[in-house]
Amino acid sequence: MKDFLKRKDIEFSLKRYGIDALSAMAQGLFCSLLIGTILNTLGNQFGIELFKMTITTVNEIDYTIGSLASTMSGPAMACAIGYALHCPPLVLFSLIPVGFAANALGGAGGPLSVFFIAIAASECGKAISKETKIDILVTPLVTILVGILCSMALAPWIGKTALQLGELIKLATNLQPFLMGILVSVLVGISLTLPISSAAICAALNLTGLAGGAALAGCCSQMIGFAFISFKENGFGGLISQGLGTSMLQMSNIIKNPRIWIAPILTSAVTGPIATCIFHLEMNGTAISSGMGTCGLVGQIGVYTGWLNDIALGIKSSITFMDWTGLIMISFILPAILCPVIHAVVKNAGWVKDGDLKI
Repeated sequence: MKDFLKRKDIEFSLKRYGIDALSAMAQGLFCSLLIGTILNTLGNQFGIELFKMTITTVNEIDYTIGSLASTMSGPAMACAIGYALHCPPLVLFSLIPVGFAANALGGAGGPLSVFFIAIAASECGKAISKETKIDILVTPLVTILVGILCSMALAPWIGKTALQLGELIKLATNLQPFLMGILVSVLVGISLTLPISSAAICAALNLTGLAGGAALAGCCSQMIGFAFISFKENGFGGLISQGLGTSMLQMSNIIKNPRIWIAPILTSAVTGPIATCIFHLEMNGTAISSGMGTCGLVGQIGVYTGWLNDIALGIKSSITFMDWTGLIMISFILPAILCPVIHAVVKNAGWVKDGDLKI
């Protein structure tokens, strides 16, 4: 059995599923749902006709370029997971209907359903791939049947569980915005810097509202925080790559000296409750935006999109000066001030030395 699994490149490990597959799923979600949301926002806010116009109508539903991209989020996530798991072509392409089924049947918890079901279908497809003389029939048949049958049996339950867990976190944040603001901000911020996907976690749990705002605060504290405290070592290139890219670039340095992580984590513990208790910052855009921080300013675009959605629904009358102040303070100013101050204390204590943050 070990030889068979090795030959088929089937590896049951935390790295393969918890890091590689999860990170790939976030990329698939980014390239479909998130890009679609951004295109729709650009079209509606700046009057770009190409992004506003109806491309096609299916079952009396009008689709723009953005909404077409968003609709394909299930297949995009499944194919991304299959790619991360090194699926052969016939398995990879068969994941398209699997991802669509898992996402559709999973409801609000669709991303989490896609994650588990795409992994199961991928590994089953890999196991049967090239084992018969009619591979072109058997491999897609096995992959699709396993995926869709699992979707029918498990996706609604997985989706419901993910939704309930997400709602529990959101409810707890509304009831205890200070404590949960700290907890959510710190944990999601840590997951952003770890080689896993905070965006996928937020999407899987449908983390929006105040909890989404706290998550955004934690991610921004990590990205902007590391960008500023490492400016001496990494210059403007490091400032941009970490501040608008990812704080994951510091992971190898964290392994060498975990104490360089103290300042960003403590900063997120401060900005989280400020976001929830003072600015009442909510992420009512796409849930994946909650875990993106300042990466391509996706988190900020998500908050702005949420404001527009609330205005359209009559929940919010207008975007206020306090709204913009809260978003800018939490996303940029507070992390840029607090993190270097805390890091200076850590450095004076002798826990961190020059060069520890060089990427």
